Amino acid sequence: MKKILLITLSLLISATGMAQDTLYNDSVLEKVDSVQQEAVKRNFTNEKISDFTKSDGDTAYIKKDYASAIQIYENLLKKGESADIYYNLGNSYYKLNNIAKAILNYRRALLLEPGNSDIRANLDIAHSKTVDKVDSIPDVFFVSWIKSLINCFSVGVWAKIGILFFLLFIVALYFYVFSKRTFLKKIGFFAALFFIIITVFANVFASNEKDRLLSHDSAIVMDPSITVRSTPSESGTDLFILHEGHEVKIKDNSMKAWKEIRLEDGKVGWVPTSSIEVI
Repeated sequence: MKKILLITLSLLISATGMAQDTLYNDSVLEKVDSVQQEAVKRNFTNEKISDFTKSDGDTAYIKKDYASAIQIYENLLKKGESADIYYNLGNSYYKLNNIAKAILNYRRALLLEPGNSDIRANLDIAHSKTVDKVDSIPDVFFVSWIKSLINCFSVGVWAKIGILFFLLFIVALYFYVFSKRTFLKKIGFFAALFFIIITVFANVFASNEKDRLLSHDSAIVMDPSITVRSTPSESGTDLFILHEGHEVKIKDNSMKAWKEIRLEDGKVGWVPTSSIEVI
């Protein structure tokens, strides 16, 4: 029994090491106030855009200077991704009625913070402004439930949960192996079993979130309208029309000028690469 436990322990140490690789810089992902009321007002036209901070972008947003806010936020994103800045950038585009850009940035923010209810609420509002209404193929109930569970936390949080429960598993395992009292052995055994199950699921969920974050297989339609064709050519048969703001899955990414896409209802077709932007 002890040999089996030691083998299991070795495997889990390796799995936990993989989970640690998925941790991201939490300082980038921390949620801060989307609008800072105390931000110092500055003259945005007389300073280099590269010198501005998030506070300057927030100040421009408060002053309803959404174009300046967009410039500042986009420049900041060149230095590093942040869910909060993507969220504020989406709000700025929404105020200018650029729904496609708003949805694009809300989706990018949601990739970094999938459990953020504010981002999801604003994304739903932006989606309500789009033209296309496509019914998605429903998932089996337990698949839908698992997806919702995974989306509660980011990859970094799931990785931390996996590490935490693995440490608890070690403690429980210690009581099971070395305790001389029967009831402590029983408690240690069942606790270790529970903790190891949570550890495995947390690692799987962290890996799933990491793959989704790095896959870049979704895109937003940016043109007012595009014709989806049967082949990657302007001479291809017209299949259907999509409008700005609609999200699509990229099925074939092998060509530079054209992408094969798939809709929620299973329809597929080809669109020019210039008409969509990857999330």
